[in-house]
Amino acid sequence: MSRSHDIERIVIAAHALTRIAASETGNDAPAAQWRTLSILRSEGPIRLGELAAASRVTQPGMTRLVGQLADAGLVERTTDPSDSRATVVAVTEDGARALDSWLVQLRDALEPRFADLDDEDWDALARVADILSARTTAPVGAAR
Repeated sequence: MSRSHDIERIVIAAHALTRIAASETGNDAPAAQWRTLSILRSEGPIRLGELAAASRVTQPGMTRLVGQLADAGLVERTTDPSDSRATVVAVTEDGARALDSWLVQLRDALEPRFADLDDEDWDALARVADILSARTTAPVGAAR
């Protein structure tokens, strides 16, 4: 198998794990909600258009989602000080807590699927997690 195929397999498996965990937890919040809160927590406050692009949804779709999240107290909207026409979105403390809670639910739902792994397999997964974390937090093209 090629290295690019291995990357493809990792992406597909990660998506499958997320779907399985969401199903097993019974959490009915849209995936876009969790993706948006995660982006905001890692990136900090950003413009609505940039958030839509990062979350891979349309700007009108993101406007609706951000409205729902703001109504639930999970994000806050402010006017961009450099352009009063633009909206900046930030995760609130409640939003960060909700995201943390969801991540614990995902972890707890998936943990039994990995209960039979030995120490060598756990070491391999820990190494993969380190590599993937480093590759997903560094800007594209940045030295690693």
